[in-house]
Amino acid sequence: MSAVIRANSILPATRTDIELTTADGVTLVGELATPVDRPPVATLICLHPLPTHGGMMDSHLYRKAAWRLPALAGVAVLRFNTRGTSSLRGTSGGSFDNGVAERYDVAAAIEYAEFHDLPELWLVGWSFGTDLALMYGCDPAVRGLILLSPPLRYAKPEHLAAWAASGRPVTALVPEFDDYLRPAEARRRFAAIPQAEVVGVPGGKHLWVGHSELILDEIVRRVAPESAPLPRSFDGPMEFGDASAYANRTVAAFAGKPLPDPTPGDAAPGE
Repeated sequence: MSAVIRANSILPATRTDIELTTADGVTLVGELATPVDRPPVATLICLHPLPTHGGMMDSHLYRKAAWRLPALAGVAVLRFNTRGTSSLRGTSGGSFDNGVAERYDVAAAIEYAEFHDLPELWLVGWSFGTDLALMYGCDPAVRGLILLSPPLRYAKPEHLAAWAASGRPVTALVPEFDDYLRPAEARRRFAAIPQAEVVGVPGGKHLWVGHSELILDEIVRRVAPESAPLPRSFDGPMEFGDASAYANRTVAAFAGKPLPDPTPGDAAPGE
């Protein structure tokens, strides 16, 4: 009998704790969730929001993606904590480097997915993670980008130019009421990537609270279109996560806080 999928519903998947080793010797903790009954049709590599403002591999959209998409869409979900970031999974080594040394973190995740023969790699960045994806994700193994609430704070014209030249798909989902970059300005700035699709989301805010189903639908529409839109109920075993476990470890920490500027005198990320 089908049951309604709720915010804390956990659907069947093979979930494996993983570790990534970066080129500069840092160990990152993460998880790979894959379908239990078939090979994955695509893979999401999730790059989380700013860790100094509460971002982590368990930020709510990524947690829900890992809990639902292997079963509903046959999609593998690879989540990890960038250097110095903590979640219930644990704390990654190293320390936050303002988007500079994080280039090695992105490379390690792509390398892990390639080594394990995961198919159709898509980078999904959220907030700070969108800049990491734009700056460091233009790897031949990457099929395309999906950007959630991109602030375009660190990425420079040369990074956008690299994606433009690649011809690979770039989708930016931009909240109507974003704190940092709204749809009209996003369309102007992403015009540097001719193939970029900018989707304004009416009523959306930076944290996507209340928009999880819409965002997961939009992601699946790009990476596994035959499974979109996702069902809202599931005929099979269902467990439930403890939402209270995340109450103080969520991107809600962004609320009311401006994003810090890069430290004066630091090299700009990517230089």
